[in-house]
Amino acid sequence: QVQLVESGGGLVQAGGSLRLSCAASGLTFSSYAMGWFRQAPGKEREFVATINWSGRNTHYADSVKGRFTISRDNAKNTMYLQMNSLKPEDTAVYYCAVRKLYASEYEGQYEYWGQGTQVTVSS
Repeated sequence: QVQLVESGGGLVQAGGSLRLSCAASGLTFSSYAMGWFRQAPGKEREFVATINWSGRNTHYADSVKGRFTISRDNAKNTMYLQMNSLKPEDTAVYYCAVRKLYASEYEGQYEYWGQGTQVTVSS
């Protein structure tokens, strides 16, 4: 059974940093691309960042480019999202998701999802 568990969320002041983690089990981690999505209150879930199976290819939403960095450690079955220069508009529940091999910004292409972790950025 595939399981994705996010951690690292919390409350931070604007300009601060957080690092989210997504630990995966029940799958051959190195065969899967991964993505981060987020959902703010009253809004639809949106793409944040994605990374392919090897970690060599990444893609970011324009709103986080230059501030967020996605990475993965295939030896630890874990993906990360380093978030710097956080803004109040980054406040959301952050979800990780997996799909076979290739990175994608389209949530409908992802097979499995975590339960999410709350990130709150105060002004």
